[in-house]
This record gives sequence, structure tokens and C-alpha cells, in this order.
Amino acid sequence: MNDTDMIVPKPQAILQAWMPFKETIGVTSVHTEEEYVRATATIDMLLDEIGDNENHPLADVLDYLAEQVKVYEDERFSIPKAEPHDVLRFLMDQHGLRQEDLGDCAPQSRISEILAGKRAISKEIAKRLAKRFNVHGDVFL
Repeated sequence: MNDTDMIVPKPQAILQAWMPFKETIGVTSVHTEEEYVRATATIDMLLDEIGDNENHPLADVLDYLAEQVKVYEDERFSIPKAEPHDVLRFLMDQHGLRQEDLGDCAPQSRISEILAGKRAISKEIAKRLAKRFNVHGDVFL
């Protein structure tokens, strides 16, 4: 398929789909603290519904809102670069968690190796930790 074969919807058709979506979701871009709070609450609700099912019909909505939140956070919150195991240790301290409290993310022995800097965080564990701490998975990679 080349560009001339592609069917692009007319602006009116996009508007007819967009407005009900926007009214239902309540926030489609994040520029204020209020929009940020609403978007993150919606993300939490979607995560509860979708779980790990990347093929869920709402996964694209989750990805879209997560990207909007990420842009807002990147503009507003300066996070210094840190090693993934240091980020994990910081988040554990902030939440008052011990290694054994993260059994839903990885075995305690693996968490111990990660915190000691002996093992990298796999993508799968990064996804679990991101969900657990409500942060972007990139901070663990």
C-alpha cells in the first residue's frame, strides 16, 4: 500500500469519533495538575481492567494516556539519571517495602541480586515493577 492508496478519514468523521471519546475519558491531553491527576486515575483504572493483556481492546487507550502523562512528567519533573537498581532501592524506601514485599514482581533472591547490582532488570520484571510503583518502565532499564 502506498500513500495514494491510503484512506484518510475526513476531519468531520474524526471529530464525530473524537468528541464522544474525549467526553467519556474526560482528559485526552495533560497540561495541568488537574488533568494529570485525572489521567493517572484513568490509567490506574485501565491497568486494573487490562492487567497484562497487551491485546485487550483498551490497551491502545492506556498507551495513549500513558504517553500524555509521560510528556507532562518529562516537562515538569526533572529526574536525575540513576542506575536501575538505585531507582528500585529509592522506590522501595519511599514505599517502606522490603525485598520480600516484591514477590509479585520477582522472586526475593532476584530482587536481592538486582539491588546488589549483580543482575540487570529484565523487561518483564521492569514492567511488573513499573505497574507496582506506577512509574514508567524505562526507569528500570
